[in-house]
Amino acid sequence: MMIDLESLNANQRLAVEWNEGPLLVLAGPGSGKTRVLTMRVAKLLLDSPSKRFRVLGLTFTKKAADEMRGRVEQMVPDCRQRVSLTTFHSFCADVLRQHGSHIGLSPDFVILNQDSDREAVLANAAAESTDDEAATDSGARVLPVLDRLLAECVGDGQVAQRFRDQDFGRKIERLHRSYLSQLIATNRVDFPCLLLFTLRLLNAKPAIAKQLRTVYPHVCVDEFQDTNLAQYRILKAIVGDSPTNLFVVADDDQIIYQWNGASPERLASLRADFGMHTIQLPANYRCPPEVIALANHLIKNNLERAADKEPLYAVRPSSGEGVVRLQCLDSLDAELEWVAADIASRHPSNTGNCVILARTRRVLERAVHHLGQAGVPATLSIRKSEFVSGPFRWLHAVLRLANTRGDREQLRRICKAFFELDGIDISVQSVTSEAARLGGDLLRAWFDKAISRDELEPESREFLEKGKALIVERLDFQGFISATLAWADLLDARLSGRSNEGYADYREEKESWNQLLQGAMQRYGRDGLTLNALLQDFDLSDKSPPPPPEAVRCLTIHTSKGMEFHHVYLVGLSEDILPSFQSIKKGDQSRDMQEERRNCFVAITRTLETLTLTYAREYFGWPKRPSRFLREMGFEGL
Repeated sequence: MMIDLESLNANQRLAVEWNEGPLLVLAGPGSGKTRVLTMRVAKLLLDSPSKRFRVLGLTFTKKAADEMRGRVEQMVPDCRQRVSLTTFHSFCADVLRQHGSHIGLSPDFVILNQDSDREAVLANAAAESTDDEAATDSGARVLPVLDRLLAECVGDGQVAQRFRDQDFGRKIERLHRSYLSQLIATNRVDFPCLLLFTLRLLNAKPAIAKQLRTVYPHVCVDEFQDTNLAQYRILKAIVGDSPTNLFVVADDDQIIYQWNGASPERLASLRADFGMHTIQLPANYRCPPEVIALANHLIKNNLERAADKEPLYAVRPSSGEGVVRLQCLDSLDAELEWVAADIASRHPSNTGNCVILARTRRVLERAVHHLGQAGVPATLSIRKSEFVSGPFRWLHAVLRLANTRGDREQLRRICKAFFELDGIDISVQSVTSEAARLGGDLLRAWFDKAISRDELEPESREFLEKGKALIVERLDFQGFISATLAWADLLDARLSGRSNEGYADYREEKESWNQLLQGAMQRYGRDGLTLNALLQDFDLSDKSPPPPPEAVRCLTIHTSKGMEFHHVYLVGLSEDILPSFQSIKKGDQSRDMQEERRNCFVAITRTLETLTLTYAREYFGWPKRPSRFLREMGFEGL
């Protein structure tokens, strides 16, 4: 198998063929960085057919990891055993699954992906605190504080000194310590602690880090600018002090996750710590030249950029008039009404190629309303951490209980969802009483109780008897999933259009479930996929269904990163909106203002064909001036 190096430009090819030490690829938007990264991985594999080492590729979203994996497998079939393309969090879950016993975690640990579950752990931690005042603090207020401490790797004894109010700092320190202890004691992990516990493990057991370096002598990292301190320290632990095969792709003009611990300082640290060579990819294959000109004018106003950063240049020729438009309206509603009418004027087959981008969800919610009034289908992207339809809440809870047979919370969810589906009320108490006779096996007890009910429909009884044999007796979770979906489809067909809240979103979620299941099978292989690995993979995944192809997507700028659209509408380009009021208070060259400028840069560089910029003179009852970013892009007289 060969890869087509001739299709690359000079800098792209130099990066793919690099063989002289650690490399930083500064890749601007639309520069083909994913192609470069995947071809780099493919070339490493093709150049070493007789070797047994693996290549590790780390990125930030499962979608990006899946896309990279698909591209590599096209170039190098049957490469699955020699490459791991995954997210930081999934990689850490794998490490903890294999070695977490050293810090008190069993391989079947549960990943908490909902704030309500984390707040419950925090409440237990506060209840155990000797400080009554700490126990009264709202978990919703304290969790973001803990998340920041975890992302910054603040250790025991270092928490209190982070706060001006030392009394408050000491309370947070006790909660911090108790929260982490509660997670370990109950064999649970949240997203920040996937990173923190992995880092603690690698630091406490350097032999494990050494083993990882042996298994993965080549490490490639995508979107490095998004790393927080915990992720960077994990990377350093994996590659060691003097890596020769570290390949990093980043763009300091697309750092828009400072709230999650990303920082311009991270790239500077990378260069200083490892003496990285640098190759730049300034060629943009996505945007029209008119958009690239705006982007270059805008981003040069940021001071915290690489001193030698080259401006972007457009590879595509201009398509003529009307590529960039600027529109001013009297109010937010007038602005969004104009945008909706403009999109409605396009051919119906073209609406799915349009996106509305805004700084905040509040503006986007109004945009969806106006699109609806104009008769244009629209969707507001919302990340779903859990399934909401009855069949998938029931199935997911059964699989979780099969993995941990004494989990009463999963039993409660099973009972509730089954009542919604089949109308049969099985109490948690009756199941736990039955389980006491069965050695504490709640899953077996639930199936026995359900099958014993006289009011079961024949199809449901047949399914439950088959399901019990599959999941309780044989732990054949893949067969159980197939049987459950067949049963759920039968119940869905029986409703024949009648309203049933338990089945809300079922068909959309079925598509999401199947996509997640297929992704897990591709990652682990059908025979290598365990129930525990599947559940952890699901817990790390967004459950949102794909948007309807004809709908206009309404996205925050943060959500749009990594995407591209034919027609981009960036709304809300007024002072206090974009840039935000908070960044204006911090000052024009503050780190907050520079991130707002990068937000705007990211938004406009999503454009494939046309870019429409809009602003209003009034938002939410307050008069506003045009955004400074419009003047910086080169629009005069504002």
